[in-house]
Amino acid sequence: MSNAQFNDIGACVFDAYGTLFDVHSAVERCRDKLGDKADPLSATWRQKQLQYTWLRSLMGKYENFWTVIGDALDFALATVDIDDPPLRAELMQLYLELDPYPEVVETLSALKNARIKTAVLSNGSLSMLVSAVKSAGIGKLIDSVLSVDKLGIFKPHPSVYQLAVDELDIAAHRISFQSANAWDACGAAAFGFRVAWINRFDQPGEFLPGEPQAELRSLIELPELLGL
Repeated sequence: MSNAQFNDIGACVFDAYGTLFDVHSAVERCRDKLGDKADPLSATWRQKQLQYTWLRSLMGKYENFWTVIGDALDFALATVDIDDPPLRAELMQLYLELDPYPEVVETLSALKNARIKTAVLSNGSLSMLVSAVKSAGIGKLIDSVLSVDKLGIFKPHPSVYQLAVDELDIAAHRISFQSANAWDACGAAAFGFRVAWINRFDQPGEFLPGEPQAELRSLIELPELLGL
Protein backbone atom coordinates (compact mmCIF):
# COMPACT_ATOMS: atom_id res chain seq x y z
CA MET A 1 0.00 0.00 0.00
CA SER A 2 1.34 3.37 -1.01
CA ASN A 3 -0.76 5.54 1.34
CA ALA A 4 -0.86 8.12 -1.44
CA GLN A 5 -3.10 11.07 -0.63
CA PHE A 6 -6.80 10.58 -1.26
CA ASN A 7 -7.99 13.39 -3.55
CA ASP A 8 -11.48 14.69 -4.36
CA ILE A 9 -13.15 13.01 -1.38
CA GLY A 10 -16.74 14.07 -0.80
CA ALA A 11 -17.52 11.95 2.27
CA CYS A 12 -15.81 9.85 4.92
CA VAL A 13 -17.73 6.74 5.88
CA PHE A 14 -16.77 4.78 8.98
CA ASP A 15 -17.39 1.28 10.16
CA ALA A 16 -18.59 1.40 13.78
CA TYR A 17 -17.48 -1.60 15.82
CA GLY A 18 -13.72 -1.84 16.16
CA THR A 19 -13.22 1.34 14.15
CA LEU A 20 -15.00 4.09 16.09
CA PHE A 21 -15.96 2.02 19.15
CA ASP A 22 -13.87 -0.39 21.20
CA VAL A 23 -15.78 -3.68 21.10
CA HIS A 24 -13.87 -5.03 24.08
CA SER A 25 -14.77 -2.15 26.40
CA ALA A 26 -18.04 -3.81 27.51
CA VAL A 27 -16.24 -6.83 28.96
CA GLU A 28 -13.44 -4.61 30.28
CA ARG A 29 -15.93 -2.81 32.51
CA CYS A 30 -16.89 -6.18 34.03
CA ARG A 31 -13.35 -7.47 34.44
CA ASP A 32 -13.63 -7.50 38.24
CA LYS A 33 -16.56 -9.94 37.95
CA LEU A 34 -15.02 -12.08 35.23
CA GLY A 35 -11.40 -12.39 36.37
CA ASP A 36 -9.27 -14.52 34.08
CA LYS A 37 -12.31 -15.36 31.94
CA ALA A 38 -12.61 -11.75 30.73
CA ASP A 39 -10.20 -11.91 27.78
CA PRO A 40 -11.33 -15.27 26.34
CA LEU A 41 -14.97 -14.23 26.77
CA SER A 42 -14.45 -10.95 24.92
CA ALA A 43 -12.44 -12.55 22.11
CA THR A 44 -14.98 -15.34 21.59
CA TRP A 45 -17.91 -12.92 21.74
CA ARG A 46 -16.43 -10.78 19.00
CA GLN A 47 -15.42 -13.75 16.86
CA LYS A 48 -18.90 -15.24 17.02
CA GLN A 49 -20.57 -11.91 16.24
CA LEU A 50 -18.73 -11.81 12.93
CA GLN A 51 -19.21 -15.49 12.14
CA TYR A 52 -22.94 -15.31 12.77
CA THR A 53 -23.40 -12.29 10.50
CA TRP A 54 -21.66 -14.08 7.65
CA LEU A 55 -23.45 -17.39 8.25
CA ARG A 56 -26.87 -15.78 8.53
CA SER A 57 -26.23 -13.89 5.28
CA LEU A 58 -25.33 -17.14 3.52
CA MET A 59 -28.33 -18.93 5.01
CA GLY A 60 -30.70 -16.12 4.04
CA LYS A 61 -31.78 -16.00 7.70
CA TYR A 62 -31.27 -12.37 8.66
CA GLU A 63 -31.84 -11.13 12.19
CA ASN A 64 -30.75 -7.71 13.36
CA PHE A 65 -27.38 -7.26 15.00
CA TRP A 66 -28.84 -6.97 18.50
CA THR A 67 -30.11 -10.54 18.16
CA VAL A 68 -26.80 -11.65 16.70
CA ILE A 69 -24.69 -10.22 19.50
CA GLY A 70 -27.01 -11.83 22.05
CA ASP A 71 -26.61 -15.22 20.42
CA ALA A 72 -22.85 -14.70 20.19
CA LEU A 73 -22.69 -13.73 23.86
CA ASP A 74 -24.61 -16.86 24.84
CA PHE A 75 -22.07 -18.97 22.95
CA ALA A 76 -19.16 -17.10 24.56
CA LEU A 77 -20.59 -17.44 28.07
CA ALA A 78 -21.14 -21.17 27.55
CA THR A 79 -17.57 -21.49 26.26
CA VAL A 80 -16.12 -20.05 29.49
CA ASP A 81 -18.70 -21.90 31.63
CA ILE A 82 -20.64 -18.90 32.95
CA ASP A 83 -24.39 -19.04 33.64
CA ASP A 84 -25.27 -15.62 35.06
CA PRO A 85 -28.37 -13.91 33.58
CA PRO A 86 -27.79 -10.56 35.38
CA LEU A 87 -24.22 -10.43 34.08
CA ARG A 88 -25.44 -11.23 30.58
CA ALA A 89 -27.96 -8.40 30.79
CA GLU A 90 -25.26 -6.01 32.00
CA LEU A 91 -22.92 -6.93 29.15
CA MET A 92 -25.67 -6.42 26.58
CA GLN A 93 -26.48 -2.99 28.02
CA LEU A 94 -22.80 -2.04 28.01
CA TYR A 95 -22.63 -2.86 24.31
CA LEU A 96 -24.92 0.12 23.74
CA GLU A 97 -22.38 2.35 25.51
CA LEU A 98 -19.03 1.23 24.07
CA ASP A 99 -16.04 3.50 24.58
CA PRO A 100 -14.92 5.43 21.50
CA TYR A 101 -11.24 5.18 20.64
CA PRO A 102 -9.32 8.17 22.03
CA GLU A 103 -8.67 9.85 18.67
CA VAL A 104 -12.23 9.65 17.35
CA VAL A 105 -13.48 13.07 18.48
CA GLU A 106 -10.39 14.89 17.24
CA THR A 107 -10.50 13.17 13.85
CA LEU A 108 -14.21 13.73 13.29
CA SER A 109 -13.85 17.36 14.37
CA ALA A 110 -11.13 17.89 11.77
CA LEU A 111 -13.40 16.47 9.06
CA LYS A 112 -16.30 18.60 10.23
CA ASN A 113 -14.12 21.72 10.12
CA ALA A 114 -13.13 20.80 6.56
CA ARG A 115 -16.82 20.43 5.65
CA ILE A 116 -16.46 16.81 4.63
CA LYS A 117 -19.60 14.73 5.07
CA THR A 118 -19.33 11.97 7.65
CA ALA A 119 -21.35 8.80 8.06
CA VAL A 120 -21.38 5.53 9.93
CA LEU A 121 -22.08 2.40 7.86
CA SER A 122 -22.45 -0.63 10.06
CA ASN A 123 -23.89 -4.10 10.55
CA GLY A 124 -25.31 -2.74 13.81
CA SER A 125 -29.03 -2.16 14.13
CA LEU A 126 -30.03 1.47 13.89
CA SER A 127 -31.07 1.73 17.54
CA MET A 128 -27.73 0.28 18.66
CA LEU A 129 -25.77 2.70 16.50
CA VAL A 130 -27.77 5.73 17.62
CA SER A 131 -27.19 4.72 21.23
CA ALA A 132 -23.44 4.22 20.73
CA VAL A 133 -23.05 7.53 18.89
CA LYS A 134 -24.95 9.36 21.62
CA SER A 135 -23.02 7.66 24.44
CA ALA A 136 -19.71 8.59 22.76
CA GLY A 137 -20.78 12.21 22.43
CA ILE A 138 -20.16 12.36 18.68
CA GLY A 139 -23.70 12.95 17.42
CA LYS A 140 -22.93 16.47 16.20
CA LEU A 141 -19.90 15.18 14.27
CA ILE A 142 -21.75 12.46 12.29
CA ASP A 143 -24.07 13.50 9.45
CA SER A 144 -25.64 10.11 8.74
CA VAL A 145 -26.00 6.78 10.56
CA LEU A 146 -26.61 3.94 8.12
CA SER A 147 -27.59 0.43 9.15
CA VAL A 148 -27.96 -2.81 7.21
CA ASP A 149 -31.40 -3.22 8.81
CA LYS A 150 -33.19 -1.91 5.73
CA LEU A 151 -31.36 -4.41 3.49
CA GLY A 152 -31.62 -7.60 5.55
CA ILE A 153 -28.05 -8.69 4.81
CA PHE A 154 -24.68 -8.00 6.40
CA LYS A 155 -21.32 -6.75 5.18
CA PRO A 156 -19.40 -7.48 3.09
CA HIS A 157 -22.32 -7.85 0.65
CA PRO A 158 -21.95 -5.14 -2.03
CA SER A 159 -25.48 -3.86 -1.41
CA VAL A 160 -24.36 -2.62 2.01
CA TYR A 161 -21.68 -0.38 0.53
CA GLN A 162 -24.11 0.74 -2.19
CA LEU A 163 -26.34 1.97 0.63
CA ALA A 164 -23.79 4.68 1.44
CA VAL A 165 -23.60 5.76 -2.21
CA ASP A 166 -27.37 6.02 -2.44
CA GLU A 167 -27.94 7.73 0.90
CA LEU A 168 -25.11 10.24 0.55
CA ASP A 169 -25.59 10.77 -3.21
CA ILE A 170 -21.85 10.60 -3.74
CA ALA A 171 -20.05 8.31 -6.22
CA ALA A 172 -18.13 5.39 -4.72
CA HIS A 173 -14.73 6.67 -5.87
CA ARG A 174 -15.33 9.92 -3.93
CA ILE A 175 -16.02 8.10 -0.66
CA SER A 176 -13.20 7.38 1.76
CA PHE A 177 -14.16 4.32 3.79
CA GLN A 178 -12.46 3.51 7.08
CA SER A 179 -12.57 0.15 8.85
CA ALA A 180 -10.39 -1.59 11.41
CA ASN A 181 -11.73 -4.93 10.17
CA ALA A 182 -9.51 -6.12 7.35
CA TRP A 183 -12.26 -8.22 5.76
CA ASP A 184 -14.53 -5.15 5.72
CA ALA A 185 -11.77 -3.01 4.23
CA CYS A 186 -11.35 -5.59 1.45
CA GLY A 187 -15.09 -5.73 0.81
CA ALA A 188 -15.32 -1.95 0.56
CA ALA A 189 -12.29 -1.77 -1.75
CA ALA A 190 -13.73 -4.49 -3.99
CA PHE A 191 -16.92 -2.44 -4.18
CA GLY A 192 -15.06 0.66 -5.34
CA PHE A 193 -14.52 2.88 -2.30
CA ARG A 194 -11.21 4.51 -1.51
CA VAL A 195 -10.31 2.55 1.60
CA ALA A 196 -8.12 3.23 4.61
CA TRP A 197 -7.61 0.12 6.71
CA ILE A 198 -7.17 1.15 10.35
CA ASN A 199 -4.76 -1.57 11.43
CA ARG A 200 -4.75 -0.81 15.15
CA PHE A 201 -3.15 -4.07 16.24
CA ASP A 202 -0.52 -4.62 13.51
CA GLN A 203 -2.32 -7.58 11.98
CA PRO A 204 -1.53 -9.20 8.62
CA GLY A 205 -3.75 -8.31 5.69
CA GLU A 206 -6.44 -10.61 4.40
CA PHE A 207 -6.03 -12.71 1.27
CA LEU A 208 -9.31 -11.59 -0.25
CA PRO A 209 -10.51 -9.66 -3.30
CA GLY A 210 -10.17 -5.91 -2.89
CA GLU A 211 -7.08 -4.17 -1.54
CA PRO A 212 -7.24 -1.07 0.69
CA GLN A 213 -5.33 1.87 -0.74
CA ALA A 214 -3.97 2.97 2.64
CA GLU A 215 -3.05 1.38 5.96
CA LEU A 216 -3.16 3.58 9.04
CA ARG A 217 -2.38 2.83 12.69
CA SER A 218 -5.28 4.93 13.95
CA LEU A 219 -7.85 7.42 12.73
CA ILE A 220 -5.64 10.31 13.80
CA GLU A 221 -3.71 9.82 10.54
CA LEU A 222 -6.82 10.22 8.37
CA PRO A 223 -6.86 14.03 7.96
CA GLU A 224 -3.30 13.96 6.61
CA LEU A 225 -4.25 11.18 4.18
CA LEU A 226 -7.03 13.45 2.91
CA GLY A 227 -4.70 16.43 2.60
CA LEU A 228 -6.39 18.44 5.35
